[in-house]
Amino acid sequence: MPNIKSAIKRVNVNAKKNAENRMVKSQINTVTRKFEDAVSKKDKELATKLYSEVVSTLDKAVSKNVIHKNTASRRASRLATKLAGLN
Repeated sequence: MPNIKSAIKRVNVNAKKNAENRMVKSQINTVTRKFEDAVSKKDKELATKLYSEVVSTLDKAVSKNVIHKNTASRRASRLATKLAGLN
């Protein structure tokens, strides 16, 4: 454990930020899993609705600097490909 006051504060701030980032990433995984379940059940209506929710969640994570914009774009693109394959 750090002894210096500023170092103690940095540990606390980093722990809080880490918890927030994990929460956002967990939400991304949850929404993505729901989307993929809808795709596997071939429910195009639900998958279309969930796709917009996934993209929105990814965009929010990018705006909070939790994930990189290219990562969000890649994930959205891959999910769009799955959605398009539901014909």
